[in-house]
Formats: sequence, structure tokens, C-alpha cells
Amino acid sequence: MDTLDQRARAGIVDGGAFRALPDESPMEMRTQSLSAPPLTHGRPHVPVTEPALMALRRLAVIGSATLLTAYGAYAMNRVLNSVGYSVLGVAVLVLFVLLFQWIALAFTSAVGGFVSLLRHGGLGLGIAREGDLPALSSRTALLMPTYNESPGRVMAGLRAMYDSMAATGRLESFDFFILSDTTNPDVWVEEEAAFLALRAATGGDARIFYRRRPVNTERKAGNIAEWVRRFGGAYAQMVTLDADSLMAGGTVVRIVAAMERHPGVGLIQTLPEIVNGTTLFARMQQFAGRVYGPLIAHGIAWWHGSEGNYWGHNAVIRTRAFAEQAGLPHLPGRKPFGGHILSHDFVEAALMRRGGWAIHMVPALPGSYEESPPSLTDIAIRDRRWCQGNLQHAKVVGTRGLNWVSRLHMLMGIGSYVTSPLWLLFLLAGILISLQSRFEKPEYFGDTKSLYPNWPHVDPEQAKYVFIGTMAILLAPKMMAYVALLFDPVTRRGCGGAVRAALSVLVETLIGGLVAPVAMLIQTSGVLSILMGRDSGWNAQRRDDGGVPLMDTVRAYWVYMLFGLVLGTCAWSVSIPLFLWMTPVLLGLAFAIPLAALTGSRAAGQALLRAGLLLIPEETSPPDILRRAAVANAARPAGEGGEAIHLLLADPALMAAHRAMLPPARRPGDPINPDLLVGLLKLAESPDPDSAVARLKRTEKAAVLASADGLARLDALRRG
Repeated sequence: MDTLDQRARAGIVDGGAFRALPDESPMEMRTQSLSAPPLTHGRPHVPVTEPALMALRRLAVIGSATLLTAYGAYAMNRVLNSVGYSVLGVAVLVLFVLLFQWIALAFTSAVGGFVSLLRHGGLGLGIAREGDLPALSSRTALLMPTYNESPGRVMAGLRAMYDSMAATGRLESFDFFILSDTTNPDVWVEEEAAFLALRAATGGDARIFYRRRPVNTERKAGNIAEWVRRFGGAYAQMVTLDADSLMAGGTVVRIVAAMERHPGVGLIQTLPEIVNGTTLFARMQQFAGRVYGPLIAHGIAWWHGSEGNYWGHNAVIRTRAFAEQAGLPHLPGRKPFGGHILSHDFVEAALMRRGGWAIHMVPALPGSYEESPPSLTDIAIRDRRWCQGNLQHAKVVGTRGLNWVSRLHMLMGIGSYVTSPLWLLFLLAGILISLQSRFEKPEYFGDTKSLYPNWPHVDPEQAKYVFIGTMAILLAPKMMAYVALLFDPVTRRGCGGAVRAALSVLVETLIGGLVAPVAMLIQTSGVLSILMGRDSGWNAQRRDDGGVPLMDTVRAYWVYMLFGLVLGTCAWSVSIPLFLWMTPVLLGLAFAIPLAALTGSRAAGQALLRAGLLLIPEETSPPDILRRAAVANAARPAGEGGEAIHLLLADPALMAAHRAMLPPARRPGDPINPDLLVGLLKLAESPDPDSAVARLKRTEKAAVLASADGLARLDALRRG
């Protein structure tokens, strides 16, 4: 942490000119109606940036997926209902069709991505991967929302982006905003100290700003919207980030220049690559994202065109387009389906496209990064919130005037979670069919006279071909991604060469296949809990690689292990072939506890790193922005953090800055904060700061620290 003298030189003194925020430049942002027609202000129905032959691309992808599904339904019907229809046979067939069309669309989209990768597509809009950086004529704000995150970690990422932007020679076109929704008062004060240190280290007083909301209404969507309404008028574009985001300065400059060249474009989404993984789970995630991710993203960009999607971060957005179209309404009804929209990014993109703005993805542009949760447990917590947000889209998908591709985005988002309970039903229905065929007395001739008997059975030969075909379609995108990697010398070498990359694909596929049934049950339980009315809440995400205690893992996963053992016993009792067919699912469930512990282990991840497996180019040859972030993280002082009241009372410069950043005082008629009243009373009854710290609850401490009266009483306690 910087010394008082360093901060004083930055202008942080009582009565000085310290300002944490620039002058406000309000921009109107109205709440949109989902039932009224959109206002397009004369923008064309088909954007001028729409790639050529887009209708044919979509016909190829969706039409081919439809034909594959139809053939799969025909083949599965021969397996199940070759000698007559049954209720269970029809039920399994319907489930198969619903699930098969999902993987068929993923396959045909991946084929489009494979073509795009081999042809070096994935850019458009005149954006170049390399070469001289274009000049800029507008101002852009980089927005870093944060919620109870490690301040040192957040500021290290911002420092890397600031320095990377300075290296482009275009720094004068950018400002940086830390938009805090932090509720923990200790983290809040630490954020302020880290913000001051960042300003002092960079000399960025005129372009690095900090704002904390006392009440985090509507979570991240409300955080961004509040900034737009207060400051959006001064910035033509905004770059939305997450706490773990990194974007190279050159990448941002190229996209902003594309926005300036194409006034009808509302949003450009990059493909964030996952980096900095240390546990086995995180390293699997980053390898899959680096090798398979480009194929998937190129495919999506290839047939989505100007009806792209938004993933909530690492994107450049035209501020006017966002303010004009993306004011989110509250959904009717109670939580978890009603209230503010959790998965706001899909909806914001859909509403901007509804208003005539083009939404593009540029997956071939490097320099965009994020991190993965370190374990299956951590991703399950995040996934539960995403699940609720995506299921909420059932109330949004019928919005008047949406483009049909935007509706498809939402339906696919809903399907990404609904398919888990469907897979479970499919497995259970398969067991029931086997039970029926074992215990139901066969009628070989029925009521009609016939020379030949009707043999009621599941056709095993046809079933084998259906299984092989389904697995081929499911795994084909991975194989295509590996083939594309072979044609990319830089990526191939960065992944350890062709052989190590192939072994890494095998390791990721095998372990991922074992994890899949556990993830299926986690998502199924999430869907069921949401349907039962349970809200996911909003918790800070764990980003470090600290291991989860074994007993915590046992408590979290014993149910899945027990379910796997029961399911395996049922399958074995029905028939050995059924048991063998279900072995991949049963193994993952039966070993859920050791699997969760192993994949969340840093030692296991580092062992594979030393073996040269699950490598990505960003590890073997880190780009400039990642090296800058590593240096900034290494420079973080040891023993960060501390108790907020003690930090403020020990550092007059920090206290002065804190006072300057307080929200406006309460006016008569404003809501009364009971935490503040109780907190002030406890301060009045405390003989010294230590007693106050011990007596104040977290919410009371936050209220006191946001009050000029509270700070005055704390200062009086310090003086004795």
C-alpha cells in the first residue's frame, strides 16, 4: 500500500482538489416495454454490415440439423417401435428427438465454424488482426464492475490494461471506471486504498475513476445502467468487463475504430480466452476453450451475422444504442422468474437488435481473456445463477418485435439447462423399457392370425448404429477443432505439438465425460429448485485455487455418488448389457467425490502441466497483456486487506479520500436506514475504536462508513 506522502502528491489532502469521478454527463435511458413495438429511428431492417448470403448460411446450418434430426428419429423409431408402438417407446423417442436436435445443431454449426477457421474468417467490419493501429476520434470508457472481489486482483488487471492502452499511443481516448457494488465494508475501504494506489502508480488521476453504489439495485445490469444515466453522454462507446477480464489495448483500439467506421453497429463481442488456470478443472476449461472454443465461436459468428449475441463482458458497446434500447424492465411475478432480469446480457443484445442496431462477434481477434472457476463446486454455484437467469428468458422470448435469431438465442439458453433433466429422464426411461421387455409376457401372434410371429424387442443391431452415430455427431466438433489446430502452426506449437495436443484432447474428453453426469444432476437439481421457487441470490465468485476441504466435497457430492450406485444396481438387476451401456454415466456418478476432489486439485493440474498436457499458447508464450498482469499481480503487497475502521483511522489521506467519495447525505423524506441508526448508537456507547469494531455488524459498519456523522464519531473515538 502506498505511503501518505505518495498519496498527498496525488492530491489527496483535506480540503484539496481530489475528485474520484469526472463531471456528470447524463444520458437518458428509459425502461423498455416488452409488449410495445420498438422505436428503430429509421434504421434499416437488415443492417448494412450483414454478411453476404446469410440466408443460405442459416438454411445450411438449421436445415442440415433438421434433416439429421429427422433421420435420427427414423432410426430410433426402428430401434424402439419396430413391431408396434408403446407408451414408453414413444416417450423415449420424443426425448431422443429433443436431445438429438440439440447436438445436431451444435454439429452443423461447428461445420460452419470449421470452414470459417480454415478460411481465416471470424473478423469482418474491416478489423485486422495485425498491422498499424487506426486513429480514434471518439472517447471510450472501460467499465470494471466489481462485487466483493479482491481489490488488489482487480486493480492489477486494470493496471495491466492501462499500461497496455498507454503502449498503443491512444490512451487519451480512454477513461477507466471502477464501478463498485461491494457490500462488505472491509473490502470497500480496501478498494478505495487500491484505487488511490493505482492512480498514484500510473499518474492516471484524470482518467481513472471510482464509484461505489450504496444500494446495488438490479446487480450488474443496474450498475452499468446507473453509469450510463450519469456519465454516458461523454462517451461514444463503453467496454464492459468482468472482475477477471483482461483486454489488450490494441484489441480495444481496433474494435472501437470499427465502431467509428460503422455507425449502425451497436455491439461487438470478442471471444474471451480462458487463462491462468492452475487446478485440473480450470486447466481443462481453458484447454477446451482455447482449442474447441474458436471452432464453436466461428460457427456462431458464421451464421448469426449481425444478429450476434452478448456475453456480458469483453465487448465494446455503442453507448447511445445501449441507452436507447437496453433499459431492462422488471418481469412480472415473484422470484425466481419475476423481478429484475439476471441474465441481462442476452436480453440487452436482443433489445438493441430489435431497435435496428447490428450485433457482431469477432472470434478471430486475439487479445481478450477471462478466468475460469477453479473447481466443479465453484462453477456449480455460478451455474445456478445462470440457470435461473436463462429460465427467466421464458418470459422474454415472446417480446414484440424481436428478431427470430434473438429468440433462438434465448431458447438455446433455456435449452442448455433444460436438456439436463431431459437426459436424466431419457436414461430412466431406457431402464424402464428394459424392465418392461424383461417382465412383460410377450404375445407372439396377438389377436390376428399370422404365419409369422411378432418378436417384441429392442433391435440391438440398429441400436448399436444409432449409438455410434450419436456419439460421432457429439464428438465430431472436437475432432474438427483438432484438425483445425493442425493447420495453425502457432496454436499447434503452443499446445505442445500435434501429439501432446491429441493426448490433451483425449484426457479432456475422458475426464470431461466422467464429470458430465455429475454436472447433469447438478443442473437438474438447479432447474428443479428454481421451478420450486428458490432464488439463487448473488454471491461473490471464488477465483483463487485454494483447495476445497475433503469433508466439504463429501457433503456436496455424496448424494450423486449414492444415486449412481442405486442406478447401477438397478441397471445390473435388469440386464448386464444395459449396465455396460450405462457404464460411462455410472462411473462418473459412483466416483463423484474423488472426481470432484481430483479436478479441484492444484497439484493434479500442475502435474499435467509438467507433463506437457492441457497446454495452451498463452502459457507457453504469454502475450504482452498477460505478462503485464502477471507483473502487476506479483507487485501486490503481502498481507493485503484489513479491518476498514482501523485502516481509515490509521491513514488520514485514505480517510480524506473516503470522505470525498461519500454518497450524498440523506434528505428529508428519503428512506430511513435502520442499520445507520443502530450503528450510530453503538458508536456513541463505545469507549474506543476497538470496541466499536467488535460491536458493529457488517451492515451497520457499512452504513456508518457511508455517513459523515458516522465518520465524525469514529474520529472522535480515535482522539479519545
